[in-house]
Amino acid sequence: MKLIDAHNRRLNYFRISITDRCNLRCQYCSPRHHTPMLAHEDILRYEEILHLIRISVRLGISKVRITGGEPLTRKGVCEFIRAVNQVEGIRDVSLTTNGVLLKNRVDALIIAGLRRINISLDTLNPEKFKIITGVDAFDQVWEGILKAYQAGISPIKINTVALRHVNENELEDIARLSFTYPFHFRFIEYMPIGITGKGLSDSLYTPEIKQILADRVGRLIPVEHQNSDGPADRFRFEGAVGEVGFISAMSHHFCHTCNRLRLTASGQLRSCLLSDHQQDLKTPLRSGASDEALAAIFLKAASLKGIQHSLAADTPVQVSSRMSSIGG
Repeated sequence: MKLIDAHNRRLNYFRISITDRCNLRCQYCSPRHHTPMLAHEDILRYEEILHLIRISVRLGISKVRITGGEPLTRKGVCEFIRAVNQVEGIRDVSLTTNGVLLKNRVDALIIAGLRRINISLDTLNPEKFKIITGVDAFDQVWEGILKAYQAGISPIKINTVALRHVNENELEDIARLSFTYPFHFRFIEYMPIGITGKGLSDSLYTPEIKQILADRVGRLIPVEHQNSDGPADRFRFEGAVGEVGFISAMSHHFCHTCNRLRLTASGQLRSCLLSDHQQDLKTPLRSGASDEALAAIFLKAASLKGIQHSLAADTPVQVSSRMSSIGG
C-alpha cells in the first residue's frame, strides 16, 4: 500500500513538528497573551517520531522537513536530524527555523547531514523585527543566515509573510537582496490560522506583490519548476544570483499538487495545513499498536485528504489550531 489519496496525488513529503515551543511571538503566528504549551510527556519522543518515519517510508515517504514551533529550541535536535538522515529510504531532510539559534548550530547541523534550510525573516529593520516578533534578535538571525551560507548550506530559502501596513514597504528591499545572495526569497500570503489578532484585511496577495516588485525592481523572469520544488512559483530578475518566489495559498490554491502529510508535536497526523481534521497517532503508538495498525492510520489520513482547502481570500473562515503547534 502507498500513500495515494482519493484524487490520485502521491504523498511523499512528511512535515514533522518536533515542538510547539518557540522563542518568538510573531504577530501572525502566536497571540501575545500567554499561550499554554504542551506538557513534555504529551510531545512525541524522538524515538517515537523515528518509528513513525520508518513506517511512512514503507508507504512512500521519501522527504522529511523538521519544523516547530522553533525546532532548534528542542534539545538533541541535531542528533535527531542525523538519525532521520540514516533512515533507509529518506532522500531529503530539511529544516524550517526562525534563525535565532542558527548561528551556533550550523556546524552541528551540517555534521548531521542537513543541506537545505528555510529561515523566516519578515523585515530587514531591527526595530520592526522586534515589533513583529516581540524579541530584539534581528542581528542574531542575519548572522545565522550568513554563517549557513558561508558553510555551504544550499539552497537557503528566506520566507517572508507579506502583511499590509507592516512590511509592504520592504518587499522591494528584500527582493533586491537576490542580486547579492544566491538565496530563494519567498513571499508568502498570510493564512488565517489560530487566534493571532491578524485578519484577512492585513493580507497582501501575490498579484499585488508581483506588481510592486515588477514596478520597483524589474521584470520577473519565470524559473522552470522542478519536481523537487514546493508550492512556490519561482522567478528571478535579470542579473540576479538568487530568486524570488510566491506562495499563494489564499489567492491561488495549489492544492492539486499537494504531496504532504503533517505530524504535530502532539502526535496528530494532518493531511492539510488549512484544516483542523486530524488522526491520532500518539495514543495507538503508545498503546502498543502494530506497525500495520499505525500504517492504516496513515492510509486513512491520505484517503480523507480533500481536493482543496476551504479557505480563500474572500472568506472569513479560520483554522483554530495554532501554526506553532501544527508546524506550517
